[in-house]
Amino acid sequence: MRLTADGATPISRAVLVKDLEADDGHAFELASPLLLVAGDRIAFAGDGLVVVRADGERLTPPGSWATRCGPGAPRRR
Repeated sequence: MRLTADGATPISRAVLVKDLEADDGHAFELASPLLLVAGDRIAFAGDGLVVVRADGERLTPPGSWATRCGPGAPRRR
């Protein structure tokens, strides 16, 4: 499932994620799987991920960046 991580677009249905790939060949690998529910909005901010729930609660789940393609993959960003 393709998710838009612009911080404004709500997720249309529940999805369990363990990593989120960006268009630049990097991925944010979560420390543990995360259940995103309909209405959640996600964004990459600073060095991590921010999830804003429909009720306004903000989560910053732990994880790290890794390279998914290109020379030397996988590699930490």
